[in-house]
Order: sequence, then structure tokens, then C-alpha cells
Amino acid sequence: MSGSNVWHRSREKLRRFTESFAQCAEEAAAYGKCVAATTTSKQELKKDHCAQEFAALKTCFANAAKKNLK
Repeated sequence: MSGSNVWHRSREKLRRFTESFAQCAEEAAAYGKCVAATTTSKQELKKDHCAQEFAALKTCFANAAKKNLK
């Protein structure tokens, strides 16, 4: 296995990662807004407070990653 091939595969995975994330901008924004709204005034983010938004983001990202693996 050549070293250049390893770097090529790593760059390709990174490129696919950014493409996958870009497909989930709406879900990422919703999750970010939830976290930001929850942590205003030095409040701590409590477990599962933004669970619905996180689940939507996770699902979107998993589906986008599956599409980009093909």
C-alpha cells in the first residue's frame, strides 16, 4: 500500500464528510438554535433537552453519509 494512496483516500473521506454535512444544514441550524436558546444566561445544557433536534440531525447525517458512500 503506497503512502500517496492512503492520503488520497483520507482526502476523499473528508470531502464526502463535508458534502454529507452540507445536506443537513437545516437540521444543524435547528439543533444549534435549540442549544443556544437553552444555554443563554450561563444556563447549562441539560441532557435530552434538545434530543428531538439532535435525533433529526443524526438521522439526516446518517442518511446523507449512506448516499455519499455509493
